[in-house]
Amino acid sequence: MSFLAIDIGNTRLKWALYASPQPGAVLLAHGAVFLENIDQLADSDWRALPAPHSVLGCNVAGDAVRRRVEEQLELWDIEPRWVVSSAQAGGVTNGYDHPGRLGTDRFVALIGARAHVLARATAERPARAALVVMIGTAVTVDALDASGRFLGGLIMPGHGIMLRALEGGTAGLRVPTGEVREFPTNTSDALTSGGTYAITGAIERMHRHLQKREGAMPLTLMTGGAGWKVSPTLDIEHELVDSLIFDGMLALQSHRLAL
Repeated sequence: MSFLAIDIGNTRLKWALYASPQPGAVLLAHGAVFLENIDQLADSDWRALPAPHSVLGCNVAGDAVRRRVEEQLELWDIEPRWVVSSAQAGGVTNGYDHPGRLGTDRFVALIGARAHVLARATAERPARAALVVMIGTAVTVDALDASGRFLGGLIMPGHGIMLRALEGGTAGLRVPTGEVREFPTNTSDALTSGGTYAITGAIERMHRHLQKREGAMPLTLMTGGAGWKVSPTLDIEHELVDSLIFDGMLALQSHRLAL
């Protein structure tokens, strides 16, 4: 009952093959490719893999990219399912004004976070709220209450977009990447520090909102390709979980099979 999970972001496609479609399943293989290299998957990364029994994908890159991935999946003559954001799934109630418009990556990450919350819950320490942070091309900061209801969240530019916007809108800012400093004294460090503190400041603000609303410290989970860059400067307790979207897809697939 092997299961292939596919996460198509704005820059890269990540995939993971699991021994079974359930939380905690053994990871058999995984990889990542830039979107421009998708058309080589069947002849490279996937060529030596055993045919999965089922495939579930999460896609935020548009229909054209999805079709290219489906062409590569013809290697196994298997039809994938694609996540669609809904009003409720995987233990999460979607509080977005229009539930179907919530990005599928955010929806699946919330489901993954809920699975983490429930796995850690005990009689002495019941399920708690969660703050779900994704750091990639864009940054999202989403709040999930203790009952599993998505309360809302933030979307902001990732660090790269911020820098490109400054380069395009000002003169003389094409400088090397700097370091994060408390008091930057050169332009490179000022740009890197400014972008990083803008992101961490938004995360910390949403953390305060959620803690105040729930009356307890939320579990903060960070994921995304650039999470490791932001994590050292975030002044709240948090965990880096690279597999959070895959964890959400495992929970979704397991729930579907149990119905």
